Amino acid sequence: MFHGKHILVGVTGGIAAYKSALLVREFIKGGAQVKVIMTPGACDFITPLTLSVLSKNPVYTEFFNPQTGEWNNHVELGLWADAFVIAPATANSLGKMVSGISDNLLLATYLSARCPVFVAPAMDLDMYKHPATLENIQKLEEHGVHIIPAESGELASGLSGEGRMAEPVNISAFISQSFAKNQPLYGKKALITAGPTYEALDPVRFIGNRSTGLMGIEIAREFHALGAEVHLVIGPSHLEIPTGILTTRVETAQQMANSVFAVSESADFIVCAAAVADYRPVNPSAEKIKKHGDTLDIQLVKNTDILSELGKRKKEGQILVGFALETQNEEENALGKLQRKNADMIVLNSLRDAGAGFGTPTNKITIFDKHGQRENFDRKEKNKVAVDIVNKAVSMATIK
Repeated sequence: MFHGKHILVGVTGGIAAYKSALLVREFIKGGAQVKVIMTPGACDFITPLTLSVLSKNPVYTEFFNPQTGEWNNHVELGLWADAFVIAPATANSLGKMVSGISDNLLLATYLSARCPVFVAPAMDLDMYKHPATLENIQKLEEHGVHIIPAESGELASGLSGEGRMAEPVNISAFISQSFAKNQPLYGKKALITAGPTYEALDPVRFIGNRSTGLMGIEIAREFHALGAEVHLVIGPSHLEIPTGILTTRVETAQQMANSVFAVSESADFIVCAAAVADYRPVNPSAEKIKKHGDTLDIQLVKNTDILSELGKRKKEGQILVGFALETQNEEENALGKLQRKNADMIVLNSLRDAGAGFGTPTNKITIFDKHGQRENFDRKEKNKVAVDIVNKAVSMATIK
């Protein structure tokens, strides 16, 4: 949801400032560009260097650089941001924001910002519940500021109760949800499968394939960027999952099938991008298989065909997308799969095409849909291929 967004993080002088490092990392992980403004008091709790390294940008603490005289333009910072997130926001800063006091760069930027402003209060229990604080929070809401409620738990004073700054992952989710409301797929649900499955031969060895899960992850990212609620079911993969995507990790084809069928009925879009093993060993060994003889015979049994089963269960209005990775008779096999599986579209990759398939940052696809339309695409980075696939799926929903 944060891909390509400009997020300005404001840090004020409270003990919860240490969490701002984790918050910046959440935004960066989600694909945002991040800049940080700190009040002078915040620098007593966490160093600007830490946040500069994490944000990959200089950190702003003063109106100007005393060595060079260079001005840190609060107006430009406010115009740059798609969202201004003040976390933690102390009682002192809340009061100044309400009163329009701008005695530091962060507060001056707040008064100049035209983007949505989010505030995550953080203070001790009695400060948070004080009538003055509650009144200030109410007034900020009346000014259009989005308040991210404090959470309950152990406080720095040793007391326990409400006043803790919301956890960074919860702040990220709150802001992500706010962005989603303005996106075209808000209110829709997308279910994506990705990665390989591993079918155990014994505790050490397995049958698998070369899929990394990158294509499915990029599809999930694109649906999420368009505002959909995304559930990713992914096999073994070392790749990082974008922030805000509900993820279920599985290992075997049967585990993937069980996870998919448990939530498929509520999905508006289902994209089966996983490279699921067609077969599994009938009797995997409980102990490591020792080497003996010149050959080893392993009996395999067919796994559940997830795409085919989803095609049988498909409800009215649901868009089902499958993948076909082929090495020969590509078009014929893809069209056959489209019909047999009752899918709405099939994405064909051919291993004959350079830069397509598993383990590459790029892909080259052809999309066939159930209306007989065929569309060829040039080789692209997989994040751009994901845009093509999602756009086609959305257009199929519109046609329906």
